[in-house]
Amino acid sequence: MADSLLDVVFDVVDLALDVSDVIDRTKQLSKPDLVEVPPDPKPLPAPAQRALAEAEERERKRGQPDRAASATDQASQP
Repeated sequence: MADSLLDVVFDVVDLALDVSDVIDRTKQLSKPDLVEVPPDPKPLPAPAQRALAEAEERERKRGQPDRAASATDQASQP
């Protein structure tokens, strides 16, 4: 008799621990994922903006002869 009563107590404790575990997992799943958002970028100072614009212009001019050459190659093909 004592053995069966002890088994029932262990079963109840096991069930309580399982329920507690399920509740903990549910709480963890309900928490929103935190996303790190970088701060707003600071505007570049005027000299840096000019340097960037000049570099972009040089890059654009460097690419134009390549485009012109490829356009003449396409035009010369029958």
